[in-house]
Amino acid sequence: MVLSVRQCQAGAKGNLGKSGVGGGALSSKTNTVYLNLSEITEVHTKDVFVRDVAKLYCSDTNIQNKCECVKLKHITEDRCRRYVENALDVIEKLEAVDPSVSVNNVGKVEYIIDYQRPRKPRYFWQWTKTLFVCVVCFCGAAFAIMTFNNDANVRDVFKELYRLVTGSEAQGTTILDLTYSIGLALGITVFFNHFAKWKLSTDPTPLEVEMRLYEDNISKTLIQNDGRKEQGIDIQ
Repeated sequence: MVLSVRQCQAGAKGNLGKSGVGGGALSSKTNTVYLNLSEITEVHTKDVFVRDVAKLYCSDTNIQNKCECVKLKHITEDRCRRYVENALDVIEKLEAVDPSVSVNNVGKVEYIIDYQRPRKPRYFWQWTKTLFVCVVCFCGAAFAIMTFNNDANVRDVFKELYRLVTGSEAQGTTILDLTYSIGLALGITVFFNHFAKWKLSTDPTPLEVEMRLYEDNISKTLIQNDGRKEQGIDIQ
């Protein structure tokens, strides 16, 4: 009798170890998906998926592939437009893929989908616009430099410096004019850190910095305008 009781106790412990807390049958594993949304993404298709606007990481590659293929939005309009979306909608759709998915957002809370209709590249028109912008910038910069030199009376200053150093009057173009022109061109090249397709260093150019600030301001304005709810007030 004592032996049978011990056998029953051992069997009960064995069953508890298989189906209880210590076993793996009732334990659930959580797959953490890290979500990194881009602030603005340009798309050319009307069906927008997670992989188009964000980067995902999960230790389970199958879960990651499923999440990347989740459709976020279907664009019904044919015109080019920017859509402001929220990360909460993305998290809700990702967690619906699998009950074990837990999303950790490490990117933007609000993001922008910039829909552009697919068009054939028009190289002639692009080169024409580029040439026009180059001509306008060149003429504008030349005009600004000439007006500055005229206001500061640089030519007379160079003549006076030449007379003080050499003791004779300047006749035509002097070494000061030549070095000033070369130094001006080199200074502009060094300042903008760009010449043709070559860059002097890996740092972003001032033009790239200004363009980035402009794009950031545009994105912030779109997001703020989308979240702002204006209410009309009747004034008697």
